[in-house]
Amino acid sequence: MAFAISSGNLALDFVATLGERRDTRTEHLHEGADVAAWLVEAGVLDAAPETDERTLAEAVALREALFAVVEALLDADGDLPRAPLELVNAAAAGPVPEVALRPDRRLARSGSWRAGLSAVARDGLALVDPGDAELKWCADPVCTHPFLDRSRGHRRRWCEMSGCGDRAKAAAYRARRRAQADV
Repeated sequence: MAFAISSGNLALDFVATLGERRDTRTEHLHEGADVAAWLVEAGVLDAAPETDERTLAEAVALREALFAVVEALLDADGDLPRAPLELVNAAAAGPVPEVALRPDRRLARSGSWRAGLSAVARDGLALVDPGDAELKWCADPVCTHPFLDRSRGHRRRWCEMSGCGDRAKAAAYRARRRAQADV
């Protein structure tokens, strides 16, 4: 399964496992094995951890809590929503993946699915102060993926150029062609 891993933050990429929240609500996590696959594809763990009957429910609850926190960071001033923030903080306080340096100079990452989700939650906490990046919503009106804009001048508009950006550019091109044909 290919997940969208492009926002620059694990928590934001995890939030993107539910696409188009405002209309079609495209779900990418259907079972615990999907959560394990996402953790591997996102580079949190090197091998898919064992999952159980709680994996999917806890992962989806964390994802929705992260979305509520991100939405508040982007769209509102003041306090963050209490219940979602408590859930994110609890997940972040859990065990983290074990990291070891291998002889080939690469890092080995291992742990349970809860450890993987703890790493995701910790990345979510880091969004309060993203450093030189700017937290933004994708400019595509259908897309609901937040991302970190690290571009010079913070002019990036889309979560992914290969998806939302390409569609927007193609639509603009078609509109220009129609306008030229009408002249």
